[in-house]
Amino acid sequence: MDDRKLRILTAVVDEYIVTGEPVGSKAIMPHIKASSATIRNEMAELEKQGYLEQPHTSAGRVPTYKGYRLYVDKLMEQNRLTDDEKRMLDSMIPKEYVTESDLVEQASVALAELTKCAAIVANATPEISVISKVEVIPTGKRMYVILMITSNGSIKNKVCRLEFDLDQEQLDFFDNFIRENLDGVAVSDISDAYIEKLTEAMGTYMMTLSPLVSEIVKMSKEMKEVTISGKKNLLACRDFDRNEIISLLDNEKLLKGFLDDTFSGLNVMFSPEKDGFVVNNSSMITSSFMKDGKKAGTLGLLGPMRLDYAKFIPYLEYFTGKITDMLSEGDDDEEEE
Repeated sequence: MDDRKLRILTAVVDEYIVTGEPVGSKAIMPHIKASSATIRNEMAELEKQGYLEQPHTSAGRVPTYKGYRLYVDKLMEQNRLTDDEKRMLDSMIPKEYVTESDLVEQASVALAELTKCAAIVANATPEISVISKVEVIPTGKRMYVILMITSNGSIKNKVCRLEFDLDQEQLDFFDNFIRENLDGVAVSDISDAYIEKLTEAMGTYMMTLSPLVSEIVKMSKEMKEVTISGKKNLLACRDFDRNEIISLLDNEKLLKGFLDDTFSGLNVMFSPEKDGFVVNNSSMITSSFMKDGKKAGTLGLLGPMRLDYAKFIPYLEYFTGKITDMLSEGDDDEEEE
């Protein structure tokens, strides 16, 4: 791969990302100091090497996933965010939020809207993580905060509004009951069936305390599931098959596995490179966010292979960097309190 071939490949990918149409030699002549015939010959050579392909005999050429891989890893010039872009991104990230999950989910919704892709969030709670504490704290008339802490240090809280106030006897019963039945239980084992058994075991307290139990189920699910924003963006995209997209989005366990592969930093993956990535002509960019110096989760963008990587990668890294900073600030505030 000499320098001219690399520059031609870069120009083809850049042009195809913008137009979505096969790229001919004349379209990239302004970027390459060579004749149209020379460029055509070089493009034919790139096709033989597997970096380009020709969808139709008379058409130009489009990048293969091998071409995209070389482009992303070695060739593209990643955009630097301007101050105006940073201010725009800052305005999309919530300044106030109730829980850490709310922060990340709102950020993912904003990212999906900005990129017209699907934004996927996966928490980093290990499968072996167990519940170490659940506490119910009265905060006002018929208002209660449920606090859940797991063995890996994850902390979640939810505000629960009841139709009645709980007396001290009910709170004491719930505290003892939860301690006996949930402390030490793996987060992955908290299922609807498991909680149904617990609810039935409450006896006469079931009617008054079951709403709190339901919230605990939701919290545990949030710790082990993925959240997807912008599904409609993928369903409206013409670059891939609608049924394949539906199949992938329904398989949250598979998606979480893809995001869990991002140990730190940023990762770009293409559908032909991943077992189970059933959506042809698609790609995923993932970036981790941290808390207490440890991976707290991963935010990913799922879209067509024809993504504007040079533009979207800085967006994604900026978002996860901001989330990391805000989670760290939250820890500092809690310690001061």
